[in-house]
Amino acid sequence: MAATTQTIARANASTLAADIVTGYFDALLPVLEAHASQLAEEIGGFEPDGLTASHLDSLVEPHATAILDHPTEPVYGAGFIASADLLLDSPAHLAWWQGADRRKLVFAPRSVKSGIDYRELDWFRIPMLTGRSHVAGPYVDYLCSDEYTLTAAVPVTDADRFLGVAGLDVMIDTIERRLTPPLRELGEPLLLVNGVNRVLVSTDARYVAGDVLRPERIDLRDERACAGLDFRVVALA
Repeated sequence: MAATTQTIARANASTLAADIVTGYFDALLPVLEAHASQLAEEIGGFEPDGLTASHLDSLVEPHATAILDHPTEPVYGAGFIASADLLLDSPAHLAWWQGADRRKLVFAPRSVKSGIDYRELDWFRIPMLTGRSHVAGPYVDYLCSDEYTLTAAVPVTDADRFLGVAGLDVMIDTIERRLTPPLRELGEPLLLVNGVNRVLVSTDARYVAGDVLRPERIDLRDERACAGLDFRVVALA
């Protein structure tokens, strides 16, 4: 009986933890999706051969600023990343603002960052291929912040044409500060992991953000998927 009660308690903790995680992202993703929808209308209003990088920046900046000013959840960076064929004067462009001073991201001439092909990065490639929102991370963001980051991205389309992705960055330490206390209150050793078993948040001293969970090496008691996200909560022994 005691073992059964403990199993039920752990399953309840996993379910509650998954709901906490989903609730956190429910405060971010709908906001990003709403701005992506507005951007699709605004960008789509330009002729296919008439949109320049400066035009795009002027369209995106108000949306990026609004996302950075999220009333409850700290966001580090926000903006829009163009598809390869979108702009008249540039084969690739990031209209992106970040940091406490809301500065625009500008690469130095011939910098290593300017040579990164963002079309191969998960936060761009997966929305482009699937037509669905995606949350990528944790990873070190060598393109923008050089920090341990999570990126949410939403495809921006005009009819059947893929225009690019609207995105936002949240620092992993921000996510830890927001999620660790309510997860810890559940009283179970819990991990929040992504689709490749990399840890985002841990209430177990054996794991920290960035560690890779190897299920074959641990006593895994329970796990729950986080609705609408490629994340799951794992309860450990």
